[in-house]
Amino acid sequence: MAESLLIPEGVSKIEKYTAMLPQIEALIAGEDDIVANLANMAAVLKESFGFFWVGFYIVKGDQLVLGPFQGPIACTRINYGKGVCGTAWKEAKTQLVPDVDAFPGHIACSSASKSEIVLPAFKDGQVALVLDVDSDVLEDFDQEDADQLEKLMRMIEKFL
Repeated sequence: MAESLLIPEGVSKIEKYTAMLPQIEALIAGEDDIVANLANMAAVLKESFGFFWVGFYIVKGDQLVLGPFQGPIACTRINYGKGVCGTAWKEAKTQLVPDVDAFPGHIACSSASKSEIVLPAFKDGQVALVLDVDSDVLEDFDQEDADQLEKLMRMIEKFL
């Protein structure tokens, strides 16, 4: 696939995901380097939706370590069970947070972040990494985002 993105303007969120997901699949097809694939995925999400911050944290020992991302500088390490990302890792399930200030133990890497969604990807039944998407708008994520981004996480699992 050419390194260009064709995301329609002025369409619904589901229509954007419908256009974006096959393009991501084509973009990563044939590439087995995890860093390259995660970097491109973060870029596609950021460009398609204009999210405040999009990135991956990779499980290394007892911490999540910052991986490829798009946006302002971020927390480098997150402990198991801490913040939204650590909770997604511990609970091994998507965390949909409409207001980060209301999330117990939220780690504020940026005070501009207002809502967040974090999704795990699995290798051999264990969380291997999480996708963290932050918005500077309250209640910016919903179940539709969770459903569509979980499809992306299943793509990621194919090359873990």
